[in-house]
Amino acid sequence: MGDEHEKMLPIANVGRIMKQILPPTAKISKEAKETMQECASEFISFVTQEASEKCRKENRKTVNGEDICWALASLGFDDSSNAVGRYLNKFRDFERQRATLNPHKEHVNEAAAGPSNNSRSKYHTR
Repeated sequence: MGDEHEKMLPIANVGRIMKQILPPTAKISKEAKETMQECASEFISFVTQEASEKCRKENRKTVNGEDICWALASLGFDDSSNAVGRYLNKFRDFERQRATLNPHKEHVNEAAAGPSNNSRSKYHTR
């Protein structure tokens, strides 16, 4: 059972996320937090496994943000795939701007660097 809990999101973080959407006076039961913890953790594993399988077929070892977007879409979560893709592009833009402002940084996060061919992602929307 201890190994099973190691694969789950921390329950305090799950509770914090849940509280953000509720009115300030609302309470959340331990059972509700544990149920959401299990569901969210399972969802993350499900999407990651799909992305990992794609990478394995392409002989790649690293799952990236594009792979997660692809997995979400292939599993039928098109709206989530589009939202995550937009976030990923904004994150990459932010990282590029930060790297420009801090030229002494030698390493740029791989996710921030984006596709190696410098083309815009298919998730890019403006």
